[in-house]
Amino acid sequence: MRKKVAVIGAGMVGGTCAQRLAERGYCDVVMLDIVEGLAQGKALDILETLPVVGVDSRVSGTSSYDDVAGAEVVVVTSGIARKPGMTREDLVRTNMNVISAVCENIARVAPRSIVVMVTNPLDAMVQLALKVTGFERERVIGQSGILDSARLRTFIAEELGVSVRSVSAYILGGHGNSMVALPRLCTVGGVPLTELLPSDRIEALVQRAVNGGAEIVGLLKTGSAFYAPSAAAVSMVDSIVMDRKELTPCAVRLQGEYGMDGVVVGVPVRLGAAGAEQIVELALTDEERAALEKSAQAVRETCAIMGL
Repeated sequence: MRKKVAVIGAGMVGGTCAQRLAERGYCDVVMLDIVEGLAQGKALDILETLPVVGVDSRVSGTSSYDDVAGAEVVVVTSGIARKPGMTREDLVRTNMNVISAVCENIARVAPRSIVVMVTNPLDAMVQLALKVTGFERERVIGQSGILDSARLRTFIAEELGVSVRSVSAYILGGHGNSMVALPRLCTVGGVPLTELLPSDRIEALVQRAVNGGAEIVGLLKTGSAFYAPSAAAVSMVDSIVMDRKELTPCAVRLQGEYGMDGVVVGVPVRLGAAGAEQIVELALTDEERAALEKSAQAVRETCAIMGL
């Protein structure tokens, strides 16, 4: 029997998430949007692609949260996208009202679900979702480090002319300009990146990854990234629904790990059927730890705008 996964928000990220999930074949997808007809139209379009790709998933669109009932995983993409010149933190005042309403409904109709948060500013929205739903931290997880690390992996692979499959990279911290890259832990085919590239080139690649979202916003002019964010979110759903126990950077609320408490930042997490089943503490250098604390402070300041 296929699992039920809900996607809240039928915009570019939500619609692409729904498509990717439906084509996986392991779940039925319900997509919700408050704009009448938007989720329904996109769901029908996706459904009609499935005979072509040979998948028997069911896809439905709705404007009623009652149709989300029974979902095991809920992916939240609702809210406005970042516009040119807008920082992630600028989004908080608008998106906090949207996410509060979304999470109240999730708690009502799918109280046992695992929530994968995609809406920005990501870390602050995870903190808000935790408060509104009342869920334990293992069941509210933000998509952040997977996307940021994927961007860095992309640029490293291009620089060295190798397959992205050969590149491993980690970016931790808040999902914004204060994110923390760990070049010393990046490898290419098991070889440390620091042995393959000079420090100035590594720093240039890291900065491009940090500014990856803004670069896309600047090019699109009227939108923001959606292919890569949706792929990253769906990879989290894969690990949860299939109980893969993948170790990957995600945004979770720390409870003493890395010497911090009560703040949401991206750290290595083992994702499985129970959600964030384990937080792995890396042995950071003093400089890396200071950067992670600085990033966490930026998240706290954003949360303070919401009174959290």
